[in-house]
Amino acid sequence: MSMNIEINEEDLRKLIVIGDRVLLKPRKEPSKIGSGLYLPPGVHKKEEVYTGYVLKAGPGYPIPAIQDIDEPWKDKQDDVKYVPLQPKESDLAVYLQKNAIEIVFNNDRYVIVPQSAILLVMRDEDLTD
Repeated sequence: MSMNIEINEEDLRKLIVIGDRVLLKPRKEPSKIGSGLYLPPGVHKKEEVYTGYVLKAGPGYPIPAIQDIDEPWKDKQDDVKYVPLQPKESDLAVYLQKNAIEIVFNNDRYVIVPQSAILLVMRDEDLTD
């Protein structure tokens, strides 16, 4: 799914990624990533697999608050707890394009994908274009 949304620079800093979603900066050509992992062209055309850098990740999957009915003297906590996501900022992610929503910022393209669309991540401080 592709959707163009124009946002200004100030808004990008204010963006909060919700739930299990991840904001990615797509790479220009997804055929090979820095460590030598090749993604065959047939896979790209058939499955639309791309790579991109993780800019922001949501908090994860919410866990319902457990209410202790048997112990009324305990403070009730309304704090939502989350199962965290695996992708972290600056990871290189391999993801399925069919689940991506595209946004445009300062004429640059970004995508938002759910964690389930990310097939793998590579975590390396030296991974830059």
